[in-house]
Amino acid sequence: MAMPQVERIWSRDEVLALPNDGKRYELIDGQLLVSPSPRAVHQLALVALYDLVSIYVGHHRLGVTLLSPADLDLGRGDLSQPDLYVVPEPDRPAELGWRGFAVPLLAVEILSPSTARHDRITKRRRYQQAGVGTYWIADVDAGAIEVWTPGAERPVVADRTVEWQPDRALPPLVIDLERYFRPEWRSGAG
Repeated sequence: MAMPQVERIWSRDEVLALPNDGKRYELIDGQLLVSPSPRAVHQLALVALYDLVSIYVGHHRLGVTLLSPADLDLGRGDLSQPDLYVVPEPDRPAELGWRGFAVPLLAVEILSPSTARHDRITKRRRYQQAGVGTYWIADVDAGAIEVWTPGAERPVVADRTVEWQPDRALPPLVIDLERYFRPEWRSGAG
């Protein structure tokens, strides 16, 4: 009788020791997630969103807007690489490296066919547990963003505008999704 296969539990140090081979390695609750290089459309959508978010973050002095790759530690020894994320100014990054970064105020994943399940289930759950303020899953083909907050059981699906307001004393960032999601990005145009 065959023994049942036991899923390997990875450590942060083991994942950090993997080769730099162009793949994205993440560690969520001991589970190794491996993603190929993103599609061109993914990167175009990511940079366009970065441009919108980073202006708002800088203007309101909320912290810094960064892009993957990263080795964020959301606690429990995780190694997370959101496509885009906003964090308060890091605490001594030269000394502490990625461990000097706080839990993101905003984390964003641009949905790809190879990562959809992990983005919507595995990462979403972990981001919620870690207290990420807001988690967006941007679906380029659908022209919509799923908005998740820590206690939400279901996302708010935005298809016209999406708002982000990390501080109630500030006006929200409002993004017109009909302008953001360009028609030439749809259906694997890249």
